[in-house]
Amino acid sequence: MATQRPIVFRWGIISTGHIATVFVKDLLVDPQTRGVADVVHKVAAVGSRTVESAQQFINKVAGGDTSIQGYGSYAEVYADPNVDAVYIGTPHTFHYVNAVDAIKAKKHVLVEKPATTNLAELHALLALAKEHGVFLMEAMWTRFQPVALAVRRIIDEGSLGAPIMVHADLSSDFDLENIPKTNRILDPLLGGGALLDLGPYPLVWAIIALYELPANNRGIPSVSSSMVKTPLTGVDANTAFTLNFPAIGAQALLSCNINIPGVGGPGAVLRFRNGNILIPTPIFHPKSYTVQWFDKPGSGVVEREETVKSKVVGGGWHFQADEVARCVSAGKTESEIWGHDKALLAMAIFDEVRAQGGYVLPDGVEKVL
Repeated sequence: MATQRPIVFRWGIISTGHIATVFVKDLLVDPQTRGVADVVHKVAAVGSRTVESAQQFINKVAGGDTSIQGYGSYAEVYADPNVDAVYIGTPHTFHYVNAVDAIKAKKHVLVEKPATTNLAELHALLALAKEHGVFLMEAMWTRFQPVALAVRRIIDEGSLGAPIMVHADLSSDFDLENIPKTNRILDPLLGGGALLDLGPYPLVWAIIALYELPANNRGIPSVSSSMVKTPLTGVDANTAFTLNFPAIGAQALLSCNINIPGVGGPGAVLRFRNGNILIPTPIFHPKSYTVQWFDKPGSGVVEREETVKSKVVGGGWHFQADEVARCVSAGKTESEIWGHDKALLAMAIFDEVRAQGGYVLPDGVEKVL
């Protein structure tokens, strides 16, 4: 029997910053190191503000591959017939405009998280993607990693019972007093602050454990939040939000901070009557997970504990790229693992948290209201 050839999936890269760098490095990792035989990724084009910076990126990150076209504009990447899909790694507040241009050029799109600045922008993007018949996915890379897939299987298997509570935090001390106010983490023009930058990662564990539970039936949680803004620029420095899922009687307590380091020990704890699942830091790319089983339901006495390590070659960004290639090859316009409903849920939650905290972005930042 002849072996089926893998999909050679060709990417156009928008932006040449840190996120694009780690994404492209992972694209170039041999897929066989992660047990993937059906997909091979190829960087076809890189867009930057100048041809020189695009070429520097190609030389530094992609080994100077002369088959990669460097462009001094994003528009040229969108127009390149050798590009199957575009990866958008620009700051949050540029995602909508960049994605609109890519979709209008009939390119499939993987756009960094958060997918847009607000919910209205995401609705508009999804309508445009549907009109042009292209695939669109938010780049929630954590959801595609082996630890997240394993945790979802354990929850579905049911030995721990139904999930009841999720605690998750992502914090980092960005040294706010000593960085420029134009830094992405501080600048409201770039959607700065803890919520939009760090918030997707605590949230993804609540979505995995609670929203995705079949009994929840895609039920939308209620949101209650609290926010402390830095006087430096008015962006949120400390944000905590609670999600209540009435259909399953469960809750998530989530937080993110940009002026303190992360907590010691697990960064996320998924709690059940029969035990716990502990997710170590960094919660966006955990290298292991620990399952605790109680001696009897509700006792809190750990009878057995098992830690499973995940061996990943690369940074963990390639799993989402594999998903894009498979979906596009199959003619799908969204992923079943991280579908449009989850991106919409995340943006709706972030809109509500910002509203409750009184964090209003400057005029003109939000392109659709």
